[in-house]
Amino acid sequence: MRKKIKILNALWLLAILVLSGCNQEKGKLAKTTQVKRPNILFIPVDDLRPDLGCYGNSIVKTPNIDKLASNGVVFNRAYCQQAVCTPSRTSLLTGLRPDSTQVWDLKKHFRDVLPDIVSLPQFFKNNGYHTVGLGKTFHNTLQDSVAWNEYLHVDGFPFDPDAVYINQENLIIQKEQELNRVKKGTAKFDKYGFIYTKANSIEMAEVNDDDYYDGAQTTMALKKMRELGESDEPFFLSVGFYKPHLPFTAPKKYWDMYNSEDIPLATNRFTPKDSPIFSMHGDAELRGYSERHDLPKPNEASLSEAEQRELIHAYYACISYVDVQIGRLMDELERSGLMENTIVVLWGDHGWKLGEHNGWGKQTNYEIDTRVPLIISGNNVNGKGKTSKALTELVDIYPTLCDVTGFEVPKHLHGTSLKPLLENPEASVKDAAYSQFLLGRYGPKALRGIERMGYTVRTDQYRYVEWYEWKPESKTRGDFITSELFDHEIDAQENINIANNSENKVVIAQMAKVLSKGFNN
Repeated sequence: MRKKIKILNALWLLAILVLSGCNQEKGKLAKTTQVKRPNILFIPVDDLRPDLGCYGNSIVKTPNIDKLASNGVVFNRAYCQQAVCTPSRTSLLTGLRPDSTQVWDLKKHFRDVLPDIVSLPQFFKNNGYHTVGLGKTFHNTLQDSVAWNEYLHVDGFPFDPDAVYINQENLIIQKEQELNRVKKGTAKFDKYGFIYTKANSIEMAEVNDDDYYDGAQTTMALKKMRELGESDEPFFLSVGFYKPHLPFTAPKKYWDMYNSEDIPLATNRFTPKDSPIFSMHGDAELRGYSERHDLPKPNEASLSEAEQRELIHAYYACISYVDVQIGRLMDELERSGLMENTIVVLWGDHGWKLGEHNGWGKQTNYEIDTRVPLIISGNNVNGKGKTSKALTELVDIYPTLCDVTGFEVPKHLHGTSLKPLLENPEASVKDAAYSQFLLGRYGPKALRGIERMGYTVRTDQYRYVEWYEWKPESKTRGDFITSELFDHEIDAQENINIANNSENKVVIAQMAKVLSKGFNN
């Protein structure tokens, strides 16, 4: 009997071991077959207009961005929500339009108005991602601490490192400005002990890439990417580049990639005919640099051809500098095996005039300032190497990333997921793209004027703008001032405002209705 019991116990133990082994194998199988959510490599590029090889520019040298585009979708008609850094980035990163964030200038932080809003990187942080920020994602010093598990900065550089100089001439100018401010008691030191000052608008120094900030932060990003790749957590890594933002500073080898005489000048070096004079209000940003204080306003005069070529040459050199840094990031994704499960999003926060409308900067409601580069790439993008002509907006990026990573899209977002366009670039997701701009709040106090808000809508054929007086105390629009209308079928550069033509009354009425739909949020 006892022997029989031993045999039964042995059989029972064997059964337990077999079942246990099966369960362990089942657990291993479940673990190995569980799909990890895709990583996100986020690449904001400051002041980058769609002057890239993949956008049809045959002069600018951007082989790395072009290679990135060949593995994804290029959005040919993407638009920012306001053509200046802080409002544009705030809109993208909150998923809300500027009138909802109440961020229309460079100083306001969205958390002053919306303290509990969940920003884009914060959404992923809250949902199991490890979020890391380097460089300029949110605007320079207006960071969002709750968005990041880690926010990194390269030692030895200012907190706002766009005006970093190396050549002795510029360092002397900066030091003189610093001493003058200290003497006057107006010096403001950042948390690293630097004072933000501007020297000349162009510098091409005989140095290595890492001697300027964008190169140095790329080296830091590569190290961090290797660390992130060893973790089981998916990551959201943002590497925000400062160039080609002014000043146009980069290693000289990128300047040497171009010949100024080969670079074409803008063909519409004049302000839009029959548009209000304030719509092209000047280039306060460029005028703030030492050798540009006497820069004429767009309606006054033009720079010499030599000056124009020099500025475009320097801008292109900065683009090529950033392109190489982006290539380093992509090479590391490939080397580390992370490419297979990483979505890459490259975007510019607004356009930039290089002589168009006789301007040198951003900050208008026109196509040249509101149209931006947007590329979404990765092995999980079906429309590889394709260009989408669909109207899209930067406010669409938040819902798109939620959608393609398998999360439910928050209902409060103002944008639309672009996932259908990643699957079929020939599709369409919206009929219009909306932007706006607040005039009268930029530049030296002596140059500021009456505040006006311009609201604009871009459809397949038209751009329509409405200008209103602005009430800063109540933060609301006042009386209607005037409107602008441009027909892209015959005037792609927006050179002639046809809003005052009597034959366009019906079109204006239709466009006014479309415009109102975009600003009811």
